[in-house]
Amino acid sequence: MSLVARLRRQLTFRRAVSVVALTAAWCALWGSPSAANILSGLVVSAAATTLGMPARSGGVRLVPLMKLIWLVAVDLVVSTAVVVREVLTPTDFTDEAIIAIPIPPAGRVHLFLSYVAITITPGTAVVAAEADASVIYLHVLHADRRDEVEAHVLELFDLAERALPLPLPAEPVT
Repeated sequence: MSLVARLRRQLTFRRAVSVVALTAAWCALWGSPSAANILSGLVVSAAATTLGMPARSGGVRLVPLMKLIWLVAVDLVVSTAVVVREVLTPTDFTDEAIIAIPIPPAGRVHLFLSYVAITITPGTAVVAAEADASVIYLHVLHADRRDEVEAHVLELFDLAERALPLPLPAEPVT
């Protein structure tokens, strides 16, 4: 098989979307879309999609992907407003906590995407995870909203799985 044929076979719509999304997440984590951040993000995301993609992937589903993008955009606006209000009010209404959220097996396939979607929103951050990714631990500003945060995180994982479906990883043989 020629090099061009191999490249054409590896350059799928799904991979292109993944590279763009991961590069955007990379730039968001660095705080600015500079030329160096974009270039390094492209290199890292190309490597991640080359090494991390299974041989068969489920494609991209645009409606759930648009819902996921919309949900993250709304989260950014709403959580920024909440943090601004917390900073500007003289009384501290925060009740910070670390909460544990169990992640279903289907959601574990898109951990990086989900972690970035959670962490880029002000006021919430993924601080740890179990080695098997069955539970993630989040830092939240308002512990009394635990149930709401858990439902929202599970919705993010569900939308990521529906937008970019992949086969579940095989269970290890013991």
